[in-house]
Amino acid sequence: MVMPTLIDRFIPQDYTNNRVFLKKSNHGFFDHQDYHVESPVNGLSTPKQLIGDALRRRVENIDHEQCAPGEEDTFFVADLGEVYRQHLRWKLNLPRVKPFYAVKCNPDPKLLELLALLGTGFDCASKAEIEQVLRMGVDPSRIIYAQPCKTNSYVRYVASQGVRQMTFDNADELRKIARLFPDAELYLRILTDDSSSLCRLSLKFGASLDSTDSLLALARELGLNVVGVSFHVGSGASDPNAFLRAVQDAHVVFQQAAAHGFDLKTLDVGGGFLSDETYEGMAGVLRAALDEYFPAHSGINLIAEPGRYYASAAFTLACNIIARRTLEGDMSAMKSVDGTMTPTSMDGNVETSYMVYMNDGLYGNFSSIMFDHQHPIAKVLRAGGCTLYDTPAAEASCGGVEYSIWGPTCDGIDRITESIRFRVTLDVGDWLYFEDMGAYTKCSATAFNGFTNEHDVIYVCSEPGARALLGM
Repeated sequence: MVMPTLIDRFIPQDYTNNRVFLKKSNHGFFDHQDYHVESPVNGLSTPKQLIGDALRRRVENIDHEQCAPGEEDTFFVADLGEVYRQHLRWKLNLPRVKPFYAVKCNPDPKLLELLALLGTGFDCASKAEIEQVLRMGVDPSRIIYAQPCKTNSYVRYVASQGVRQMTFDNADELRKIARLFPDAELYLRILTDDSSSLCRLSLKFGASLDSTDSLLALARELGLNVVGVSFHVGSGASDPNAFLRAVQDAHVVFQQAAAHGFDLKTLDVGGGFLSDETYEGMAGVLRAALDEYFPAHSGINLIAEPGRYYASAAFTLACNIIARRTLEGDMSAMKSVDGTMTPTSMDGNVETSYMVYMNDGLYGNFSSIMFDHQHPIAKVLRAGGCTLYDTPAAEASCGGVEYSIWGPTCDGIDRITESIRFRVTLDVGDWLYFEDMGAYTKCSATAFNGFTNEHDVIYVCSEPGARALLGM
């Protein structure tokens, strides 16, 4: 396993009211194809080639009939060049907004190291996350303790470490901070409409606009230093207008704060950013709202807390098939009788299908299915002695052999895929791979049933700029 390199010094980029002038746009939305992606020239490989080579070298050297226990375990390939490209994409679309990476999404040490070198801040929600970032040499001013309900001892810890920025959303938390860390720099987190997000947070966090004025009055009475407003439209947001409404509400709270004598300096627009093709539209709406309500000349600093935006697409997961069960009959027609699977045929034609069991599942890196509402798609990495990565044979098909895919534990809910078809016949020892597995996967994996939640990460880097920063 590759160990992280300690960083002695960071030269962070200044995002404060940073302006980037671009030659072309599409009705205010910048095309993600406008940013530079390295082409395979002078012997350089494409991202797919680098990932595929790393996967191939690992799996082709494992003989499941002879290998030591655990040698065929699940592993990741992480392309740090993808993180670098996402950062360029961020700067192109939201040049005034400094990202504070949400460490909870994926605390991978190399990922954090690269983001630190790129000048991002870090959104931390616990003592352990803050410790990990500080150990890299990151200045405490680049950390926000974005946890509205904090443990007392953690508040004392961040006070001792000089991590001053933190959020609150209720009166009890204000009194706690006044007692434990009165010099903290506070952000009032406001309630948002997150009904369109994958993971709603408003049920747990956020002050309604009916309560913000009284909270600001209490902060003034307690002599606390409120420096900004924060919001979060929910993890994996899908409605761009949620950002618009939240910015409008934040503007109202800025005016309330001024009436109480606070000179707010920062707006934290939270997370919710996806890494897919919806990002440009989402960022365009947010950028327009910020330019209207918090223009550059206002002097307000803008920050955000993206997590999955940076991490998701950078990680590919490879899993080994450890067992197979043959079924005679169409899997869609299988019926459970007394807890057993009974094959029934829809049209009288018996079709052989399979249940395949992998060495990873819902209690491991596929916890994102339960906790993050994800739907990972299996592809064939190696079958029948042939490596099929990034070929048509790796993809699911309309015809072919039908499979259901299961995890290794003894729990019946540990199923990854109910039904999928491949052109190849899978057997024990073959490998599957899953793309976009960098967000809310290994960070919430467990050791249930005694299966390990510690899996190797093979790092590749498809961007020369990122390689130079990391010294790779």
